Amino acid sequence: MELKDYYAILGVERTDDTKAIKTAYRRLARKFHPDVSSEKDAETKFKEIAEAYEVLKDKERREEYDTLWQHRNDPRFNEYSSSGPAYSDAGSAGQEDFSDFFSSVFGQQSRQARQPRPERGQDIETEVAVFLEEAQRGETRTIQFSLPVRNGFGMIVSEIPKTLKVKIPAGIGDGERIRLKGQGGPGSGGGPAGDLYLVIRIAPHPLFDVTGNDMEVVLPLAPWEAALGTKVSVPTLQDSILLTIPPGTQAGQRLRVKGKGLAGKQNQGDLYAVVKIVMPPRPDEKSQALWQQLADAGSAFDARRGWGKE
Repeated sequence: MELKDYYAILGVERTDDTKAIKTAYRRLARKFHPDVSSEKDAETKFKEIAEAYEVLKDKERREEYDTLWQHRNDPRFNEYSSSGPAYSDAGSAGQEDFSDFFSSVFGQQSRQARQPRPERGQDIETEVAVFLEEAQRGETRTIQFSLPVRNGFGMIVSEIPKTLKVKIPAGIGDGERIRLKGQGGPGSGGGPAGDLYLVIRIAPHPLFDVTGNDMEVVLPLAPWEAALGTKVSVPTLQDSILLTIPPGTQAGQRLRVKGKGLAGKQNQGDLYAVVKIVMPPRPDEKSQALWQQLADAGSAFDARRGWGKE
């Protein structure tokens, strides 16, 4: 019986370690995989590569194969038992195809002593977009995602669609993760499934900017409201509040409303109303005169004092 040179098939040296053998196998498997290869006789070559790797990746199988190789020219080579190499007179076994020989020698031992090791499935991560209000109150959502199906070379060959109902806990923040145990990729060899991680992405709000648990809202004020002070209605996520504007409020000033920000796991954030002075449209003749009176009364005030100077 002619023994195939598995090392030559994979293009590695007999002294190479398992890592080098694995690297060579992956390179050749990608090249000759029947689903993607345009090489001639790709399927036959691929099976040969897979057979070689199946033996050389395993320490015990590799040792047995090396023993076989050392005695390949022995005339009593044709018999082999599950307990190790044993030799007998050449006979009908001499015409045996080595792939069948592989199954009878290595395959039998695999069934008896080399059951596949249980391997945990791959963890999956997917993003879930929620509105700010949903993140604050908590909500049950139906999500759809796909589990990748990989072949023995780690290549994704298909996807399995999956649908789950999940609870979004109240007070969750942007970027936080929710772990769903056992909802990830399936395990192999009896191993457990991986986990599914939902990464929360809070959609930008049309009114509020969020920093941590604090929120900011732009508060438009007329010039006289900022100058004289007033009370204005300010929206929050839950309702509206009446906010006192002190006289002499400046543009860009941040007015803090304690406890009206986002509810976090450890504390309650605040709401900041950022003042924006909004000028009225082009004044008529009467309004122009009033603005002029105000300018004359405040002629001693220099709004740009010290501006542009170091």
